Amino acid sequence: MNLPSDPHQGAARDVEVRGGVTVSEPSPCSDLATPAPEVVARVDSADGGLVRPQAEPAVPVRRRPTAGAAIYGAALSIAAVLLLGFAADLTFVGALHHNRDQRVGYSALRLELAKGKAPVGPLDYLGQPLPNGSPVALLDIPEIGLHEVVFEGTTSRVLEMGAGHARSTMLPGQAGTSVIMGRRAAYGGPFRDIGGLRPGEEFTATTGQGKSTYKVLDVRRAGDPIPAAPAAGSGRLQLITATGPAYQPNGVLRVDADLVSATQPAPVVTFNIAPLAKAESPLQGDSSVLGALVLWAEALLVAAGLIAAARVRWGSWQAWIVGLPLLSALGLAVADRVAQLLPNLT
Repeated sequence: MNLPSDPHQGAARDVEVRGGVTVSEPSPCSDLATPAPEVVARVDSADGGLVRPQAEPAVPVRRRPTAGAAIYGAALSIAAVLLLGFAADLTFVGALHHNRDQRVGYSALRLELAKGKAPVGPLDYLGQPLPNGSPVALLDIPEIGLHEVVFEGTTSRVLEMGAGHARSTMLPGQAGTSVIMGRRAAYGGPFRDIGGLRPGEEFTATTGQGKSTYKVLDVRRAGDPIPAAPAAGSGRLQLITATGPAYQPNGVLRVDADLVSATQPAPVVTFNIAPLAKAESPLQGDSSVLGALVLWAEALLVAAGLIAAARVRWGSWQAWIVGLPLLSALGLAVADRVAQLLPNLT
């Protein structure tokens, strides 16, 4: 006898959903051992359409850099740090360096003037030769907005701090010729505008003997006529910087100014002052920094190697968080020594 078939047994029910789409689902009386088919669509309650489920995005697997990649990255890091450090040292970082040294030098000179211990010659108040970098004068040129502390010496290192007094010449205000050099572009470029001075304009220089006034005689470049030497008992100040494009000096510019105020007495010197070394002459670099340059470069190389190893062990971000400040400091130190090899009037 044929039994009527159960429409709910072993069969799926058709369920019509809104939108005219039919989705099959298993009958509740079907075999429990048979897994229920997955519902491949769902109803969007907003417009009745179907939205298919989105697959979960695959999680990328982070791979640690290999030793070769780490070494290559370290080499690029060193090159980038050196180039950026060199450019920064000559421009905005160098200007900050110059401004800080000027503030420190001004405070020191002001204190020595107040105590009556400011230098009045090549010796300090204890009778010892002035070390390079000692503040000796304050130069004020209102026409170009210059208010600059003058330090003893004219090497590249001293001229990073500000204007430098040629130690083999007299101090400003005394009889004879005094020479002051300054950079044209790098480290604040304090002497960049002295070429715009005009004959007859006046400026002052203050030392431990008081304030002296000078009047501009001429502005000359290579090939221009040299003015006659100052008369006996009178004084002259010569300001020197570079000519040519910024950071590419190709000559020397000189401003001659005659002393128009009272001449100050020069102290008696009981020893011969050594002539200027090559590094203290205009447009010369200082090769004495080569030893320090090698040491700083070795420190930078070791730091880069340690950061490369840290990238392999820790990962890139962790290594850079620790290593970037160290590389930046060492890169600036190396760049500063390289800059001292360049012409001192740059």
